[in-house]
Amino acid sequence: MADIAFLLIAFFLVTTTMYQDKGIQLQLPPVAETKLVRQKNLCSVWINDRDEIAFLEDGDLRRVQLDQLRSEVERRLKENEKLIISLKAQRAASYRTFVDVLDELKLAGATRISIAEPER
Repeated sequence: MADIAFLLIAFFLVTTTMYQDKGIQLQLPPVAETKLVRQKNLCSVWINDRDEIAFLEDGDLRRVQLDQLRSEVERRLKENEKLIISLKAQRAASYRTFVDVLDELKLAGATRISIAEPER
């Protein structure tokens, strides 16, 4: 009986696969690498401490809903294919909202995404 139990345990250990979370797939640049970017090629997306999403336009913040974000980014990418999205989130913003915004940016076709710390 002990032999059968041992064989079953060994069988399940060998055949069972464990789920491994891969996390957020981002390719980060080397440390301390900076590049100058023209202001027209930069689009800032902000997430505040109340999980509200906004674009920085002409010095003013314009709020958007999460479901509007993709179409707004797609429109801006059509206007400027060299556009870099700068995602800035306050420390009190929820991780869920940050990941949702990042997903929407990727679904909109944004390949140049910068994760930056907001100015104080």
